[in-house]
Amino acid sequence: MNLLPRRGLLAVAAVVDIAYHARPTPIAAKTLAARHGLRPRHLETLLQVLVRAGILKGVRGPRGGYELARERRRISIADIVLAALGQAEDKDGDGDGDEDASPLVVEVVTPMIGSASKSFLERLGEISVDDLCQEAERRAVFGDSRPIYDFTI
Repeated sequence: MNLLPRRGLLAVAAVVDIAYHARPTPIAAKTLAARHGLRPRHLETLLQVLVRAGILKGVRGPRGGYELARERRRISIADIVLAALGQAEDKDGDGDGDEDASPLVVEVVTPMIGSASKSFLERLGEISVDDLCQEAERRAVFGDSRPIYDFTI
């Protein structure tokens, strides 16, 4: 059972793919979409959300595309998921319009599910893009064994 919506999974996969492949040149949305069997238009909107959240950086021009906005070890999976699902400013899940819900939902179900969600996001916060890149390299999911360069000046 997967607790993340497809949009969250795609966002994580896109960021990890970009982190893995974006050196020395940015990754075009078309290339990324082809690698994951998606339509570029569908993926482009998600990539733009990640740019606005400060996770990715868009590079314009004929050799443009996307690259990480900061070091991959400084981007958590929780950062990506919250940005992709539009919840970066509302991490606790409050204000979802539960005023008209039954007392059972308001007083029991919502707090318990909220607590579990918070624990889930805390665990995702412990996993970095770098962790997933290292695992992808270890498992050779991209089919190459080239070294990955990740440095910031």
